[in-house]
Amino acid sequence: MAERIIELKNVSKQFPGVLANDDISLHINKGEIYAIVGENGAGKSTLMKTMYGLHAPTSGEVYIKGEKMEHFSPGEAIKRGVGMVHQHFMLVPSFTIAENIVLGCEPKNNTLFVDNKKSVEIVKDLSKTYGLEVNPNMKIEDVSVGIQQRVEILKTLYKGADILILDEPTAVLTPQETEELFKVIKKLVNELDKTVIIITHKLNEVLAISDRVGVMRQGKLEGVVNTTDVNERILAEMMVGREVLLGDIKRPETDGERLIEVKDLVSKDNRGFDSLNKISINVAAGEILGIAGIEGNGQSELIEAIAGMRKIESGKVIINNRESTTLNPKEIRDLGVAHIPEDRLVTGLSKESSITDNILMGKQHSNEFSKNGIHLKREKITDYAKNLIRKFDVRTASEEVKVGSLSGGNMQKVVIAREFSFDTKVLLISQPTRGVDIGAIEFIHDQIIKKRNEGCAILLVSAELDEIFRLSDRIITLYEGEITGEFKNGEISKNEIGYYMTGNRKELE
Repeated sequence: MAERIIELKNVSKQFPGVLANDDISLHINKGEIYAIVGENGAGKSTLMKTMYGLHAPTSGEVYIKGEKMEHFSPGEAIKRGVGMVHQHFMLVPSFTIAENIVLGCEPKNNTLFVDNKKSVEIVKDLSKTYGLEVNPNMKIEDVSVGIQQRVEILKTLYKGADILILDEPTAVLTPQETEELFKVIKKLVNELDKTVIIITHKLNEVLAISDRVGVMRQGKLEGVVNTTDVNERILAEMMVGREVLLGDIKRPETDGERLIEVKDLVSKDNRGFDSLNKISINVAAGEILGIAGIEGNGQSELIEAIAGMRKIESGKVIINNRESTTLNPKEIRDLGVAHIPEDRLVTGLSKESSITDNILMGKQHSNEFSKNGIHLKREKITDYAKNLIRKFDVRTASEEVKVGSLSGGNMQKVVIAREFSFDTKVLLISQPTRGVDIGAIEFIHDQIIKKRNEGCAILLVSAELDEIFRLSDRIITLYEGEITGEFKNGEISKNEIGYYMTGNRKELE
């Protein structure tokens, strides 16, 4: 009989107004890869945070390596060999990558001071060992979201945990990076006798890497199955309680007016290096243009430059037949632009504000919701928020809940509810379903297609090739800030497009 390395007995966790975990009993065997799946808000992250000591259960018992947890704290969990990589990063932006990875376990020199040179060497060795390439000397604030995810993973590996909990570890990784991560995970389990628990919404990844799957729905454990006994359809139906359809999308021919024009755009990244080299694109009304590329190749800077969030060094941007090159974000929004940013926590939401206040952002001074632009019409605002919460299926106990307390997918729905409620002709969308479960993905995709069919011009950036191929009418590939290919949907396969994403187009041709 396999050794039970973690066991939960009748665990429940109650928050004000929400029963996040409801009488859950399960066990995880030593040396296995165990996946936890479920819709956002199903209680997956809460359950993992209990195992990691961030939450004490309201009732029930948690055993790690056969010993009952009496005191719940991350420090106590780490002592017992449990490490966790969180969905939302816990890094110090002003610190270097090396400083973040060794934080709390810094190597010392012959004195009491931290040996920074040794820290850099440690990170280089870790990076090489696990195939997760990073520059130890770069600051977190200057690197992409994908690199930050690598740092989180390396930080946990550095502490030498026997049990690794990975919360949406591939949400920000490209297919190639995901493949490399899976090699690392399999090496940890098969060669180093570690145990890995993965929370993910990507069912194809669950089937590719896990041994068993626990499916959660509305705070309960719906069931535990052997991965070899199920497929994506069975898991999806267990997750959402109904059939989930993510089929092909009908693509009407469009001959609409050009609503986005970018000509010879040049912009720099946060370090002052060129990130976009004379980019020229256009998007017509009723069209979705997808941008495919490995993260860090200019996609983020392109969206930010068009949205007025990044300085344009040279070139021109025209939106709705008006030049917007030198305008600020508010002025660009006033031209009829909505923007769903890449990082919902940094630029998309105010975590400490309520759902209502987040939904209202950008409309708070309008005559509809304020008198003379000053006195807010609270009753009308509350009704408006409730309507959007219902329309966009935001799972919450109240519209006045702090948005930072929501699950990642429900935070994303708040951003989409706000931005899609503006009467705009242009949508700039970055990573619309990052960290979002399959039921919410289906809903968000439907909303994007609805906007396209209403005549919006949509520029879409996504690290998910499946998403790019499913939604886009045309696809452009970016590599090192330059366009390497342009295709109508259907002209190229996912395997072939990888050559253009890595700059190897001549090899393909």
